[in-house]
Amino acid sequence: MFIEPSIGRNKSPERKGQIEVICGSMFSGKTEELIRRLNRAKIARQKVEIFKPSIDKRYSDSEVVSHNENTIRSTPVDFADDILLLSGDCDVVGIDEVQFFDNEIVSVAQKLSRQGKRVILAGLDMDFEGNPFEPMPSLMAIAEYVTKVHAICMKCGDLAAFSLRLSDSKQKVMLGEKEAYEARCRKCFFEDKN
Repeated sequence: MFIEPSIGRNKSPERKGQIEVICGSMFSGKTEELIRRLNRAKIARQKVEIFKPSIDKRYSDSEVVSHNENTIRSTPVDFADDILLLSGDCDVVGIDEVQFFDNEIVSVAQKLSRQGKRVILAGLDMDFEGNPFEPMPSLMAIAEYVTKVHAICMKCGDLAAFSLRLSDSKQKVMLGEKEAYEARCRKCFFEDKN
């Protein structure tokens, strides 16, 4: 479990920014961990703003929702730059489903952290083919903290780091849940992918 290194308000008048990335496969608890960290920041009386891509309407138009149905209010945005305009004077910025943004999200995260904000981003680190899913690898490279969470393989019960798409679609981005994806360990993913 990730324990925040400095959750309390910084005693100096100048806030220090940082970037945290939560990554993993489908059904690994990325959003659950994002919500947990954001709620802890709220407990610490920090001002929190949460964003998600507007295309993600799987559970809610205006909330970030985990597979366990935990929720937190969010602002849907079309473009990564919108986050800069809407984050205002908050202390902490949370961003879910980061893989649905283009690489501009990397410079947005850097700008926010240079403003002294704690930026927490959650998303898939690999696509349905098992390849790195930009912009996550670039974000992981610039982050102070990276947490990789794992699901359970829905075939053998081992730890899973891959998301197996159950359809033949080759679209890079395809929204879906349990009807469209299953978590797989490396062995089962490559057996079932071929």
